[in-house]
Amino acid sequence: MINDKDREIFYNAMLSRDRRFDGRFFIGVKTTGVYCRPICPAPKPKFKNVEFYHTAAGAEINGFRPCKRCRPDTSPNTPTWSGTSATVSHALQLIDNGYLDEHNVTQLGNTLGMGDRQLRRLFKTHLGASPHAVALTRRLDFARKLIDETTLSMTDIAFASGFESIRRFNDAVKKRFDESPSDLRHSARKTRKGNGNKNRMRLHLPYRPPLDWETLLNYLKGRETGGVEVIDNNCYCRSIRSGEGHGFIMVTPSERESHLVLTVQVEETVDLMEIVRRVRRIFDLDADLMCITDHLKRDPVLSGVISSFPGLRVPGGWDNFEVAVRTVIGQHISVRAANTVTRRLVERCGIEVGGSFVPGVTHLFPGPGDIVSADLSGIGLTGKRIETLLELASRVAAGEIVLEGVVHPGLVKRRLMDVPGIGRWTAEYIAMRALREPDAFPGTDLVLKRKVEARSLDPESWRPWRAYAAVYLWHDI
Repeated sequence: MINDKDREIFYNAMLSRDRRFDGRFFIGVKTTGVYCRPICPAPKPKFKNVEFYHTAAGAEINGFRPCKRCRPDTSPNTPTWSGTSATVSHALQLIDNGYLDEHNVTQLGNTLGMGDRQLRRLFKTHLGASPHAVALTRRLDFARKLIDETTLSMTDIAFASGFESIRRFNDAVKKRFDESPSDLRHSARKTRKGNGNKNRMRLHLPYRPPLDWETLLNYLKGRETGGVEVIDNNCYCRSIRSGEGHGFIMVTPSERESHLVLTVQVEETVDLMEIVRRVRRIFDLDADLMCITDHLKRDPVLSGVISSFPGLRVPGGWDNFEVAVRTVIGQHISVRAANTVTRRLVERCGIEVGGSFVPGVTHLFPGPGDIVSADLSGIGLTGKRIETLLELASRVAAGEIVLEGVVHPGLVKRRLMDVPGIGRWTAEYIAMRALREPDAFPGTDLVLKRKVEARSLDPESWRPWRAYAAVYLWHDI
């Protein structure tokens, strides 16, 4: 629960109905027993009748049920920087990555270097809920999305949302929404258009505005991996690995305000939650730009750039190894040349796939094992660069460098720089785009270095958001 001295600030934010606050906090209304999003269209309650919570889980623990009008389950994710604790931020990132689906809170505490009791106290202080409650709320929110927006069976939805049994899924949904899964589906508006393929579905992904979709898509288009990605006509399409098989995704703007539409075609649905997480990572949908830009605007130079380019995000990638390979290929050559070499790599090492609903998507990007065993001569790389690429793939395949899951960006950067041919710029760029490290800063980049020196800028003052500062400076002409 929000402390007394901040209640007036949160109340004024609620009155504004500003979408930039959506998902940052929730309002428990004591007269109705429900909790709402800041953008709820219902008449605003009186100041004396509300309590504020950092998370939906915190509101529910205190006895409030979700509002059926504003649907808190459809709000953007709680930012992973919530609270003042770096430990809580790291824990939220791990929970987002599904850590508690396979581990318990004690193991989560051990990973973070503390006991579970201390971790629970930190969560109670900063989020008003336990780690388990936060994880359960996010699983239920995803389950509700699948119930509303797809025609998947309840069994598929239960397992895709991280539940171990149908009974636990039914009980949790009934307790959370006061309706059974079947009743929720019966009353839901069907937004998924039929396309003759039961394994193809459309999901809406919310975000906090602003989002400069055009600039973000143009950046990715300039680095498109031929055969794996097709970026055109205001949409992003690619092939993906899913379980033991493969699938395809397409992302486009939505008619709904502050949403993107994700179309997924997969053979198995158990990985849907991970697929959504990775798509959100590509487009940096969980960034809270209001918080980030408020900090960066303290620098007069950045303030002007931010005003000219509102909504810039740090572009990510579907697969962290893929981003790392592309970054190594792009060292000391033009972006266009790197595109050509990357396509040749895909044709040489990638796996051909069929069944795409997007013409031009023909291959899966090669994994570490595919590259290690391949002959890379003649694809357009120097001998030294091929050695670097093979060594990187070998160390990732052997588990010496871990790029997915539970990773510490600082440790990953050090291990990357141990690979002959990978320097600080490459390691920072990989941390920035692949590991989603908001404070990564490729300061040796010639453009950034020139602008920092020419304007006597202080990158240290931009912490912990130097990755965003870099993006703004790259766009400052």
